[in-house]
Amino acid sequence: MKMASDPQVAPAPAPVPAAAVKALRQFNRFFTRRIGVLDAYLGSDLSLTDVRVLYELAHRTEPVATDIARDLGLDAGYLSRILRRFEKAGWLERRPGAKDARQSLLRLTDAGHTAFAPLQQRSRDEAAAILARLSPAQQADALAAMQRLETLLSSEPPSRPRLVVLRDPVPGDMGWVVQMHGEIYWREYGWNQAFEAMVAEIAARFVREFQPGFDRCWIAEVDGERMGAAFVVRESDTTARLRMLILAPQARGMGLGGRLVDECIAFARGQGYAEMTLWTNSCLAAARHLYAQRGFTLVASEPYTAYGQSLVGETWTRAL
Repeated sequence: MKMASDPQVAPAPAPVPAAAVKALRQFNRFFTRRIGVLDAYLGSDLSLTDVRVLYELAHRTEPVATDIARDLGLDAGYLSRILRRFEKAGWLERRPGAKDARQSLLRLTDAGHTAFAPLQQRSRDEAAAILARLSPAQQADALAAMQRLETLLSSEPPSRPRLVVLRDPVPGDMGWVVQMHGEIYWREYGWNQAFEAMVAEIAARFVREFQPGFDRCWIAEVDGERMGAAFVVRESDTTARLRMLILAPQARGMGLGGRLVDECIAFARGQGYAEMTLWTNSCLAAARHLYAQRGFTLVASEPYTAYGQSLVGETWTRAL
């Protein structure tokens, strides 16, 4: 008779059929060959791990090495050697942490961003080339299958970070961007419909006058739901403009706004622009802080009246 104090023994996992193991190994061989993992990574002298570390440095705000090692599953000594190489190449800067001087805050330098930008663009191009062979319906099926496989095979606990995807816009997204601007700025700042109309005009012009290779839009999804957007448009041969950065209230605090701005900067740098500019308002404290963190400088301000409010417009720029 089993006593109440007896320890609970977890049932042994069911044996995995040999055919299933063979099928998974076959898929691994196919997929690594298809995405070129065994080739020189993205045509560079860097390893896959090097580029993964560069990616994390480019998309985080002053991380510490322990966080990167944990999230990438890297040995601390191995990561330390990579970081030393990056530092020697002039790609990485360190500064003591404010709370714990024993941990250095890491920041990719402009030279590091310059080295990473073409790799990121090449990675995007290769992924796009793979998906371009599929019809839109097949692309949707493939992406859904990948997300499902990731969910099933994840070793993370149920509280794992939510799935964030930055994608190109599709029909319906521009209407959502306009709606979000209208709702958020009316609810939080009291701006009237004239502002929503202006955003609609900018969005329509972006679609009508879109210049591939010079303009870009990202729609940020969290677990399949639209949560943010950012745009880059050509101001001149040398200047790119960041426009219509928006973040749903429920996505705040996730680092998504910073990630969108980082994508804009990386794209503009990769396309050869010399500087990036943007226009904002003095009352948008969170956005202004985000821009200052990423090297933008306030260069001009002017009071004006619009959208039912007395406002101060600001121009910010940064060199690329």
